[in-house]
Amino acid sequence: VQLQASGGGLVQAGGSLRLSCAASGRTFSRYIMGWFRQAPGKEREFVARISNSGVSTYYADSVKGRFTISRDNAKNTVYLQMNSLKPEDTAVYYCASSGLVTTTTPREYPYWGQGTQVTVSS
Repeated sequence: VQLQASGGGLVQAGGSLRLSCAASGRTFSRYIMGWFRQAPGKEREFVARISNSGVSTYYADSVKGRFTISRDNAKNTVYLQMNSLKPEDTAVYYCASSGLVTTTTPREYPYWGQGTQVTVSS
C-alpha cells in the first residue's frame, strides 16, 4: 500500500487542523492504520491507530481527548482531527500501516507516507 499524507500547516495554540492520508491499493480496508509524529531531535512517536473497520481506536496519552483518528474505507483515506493544539504538538506527522498487526511500535509498521509538517505557534 502507498500512502500520501496532507493537511499540515501553521496554526496558533488552541487551534485545529485535520490531516488526511490517502492510500492506494485494494488492501486498505483490511489494514490497521496509524499516525506518528517526529519533532526535531526526537524519536518518532506513536500518536493514534485505528482498526481496519474503524470501530477500535487507540491514542497516546499526550493526545487523548484532543485528537481523533477516523477512516473512510470507501475513499481509502484515514484522518487525524487535531483540536486544542499545543506548541509541543509541533512535528512532522506521518501516516503508516502495520498491515494486520496491532502495535504502536514504529518498526512494526512496514508502510509509511512522506510526512506533513504541523507547526503550532504560542
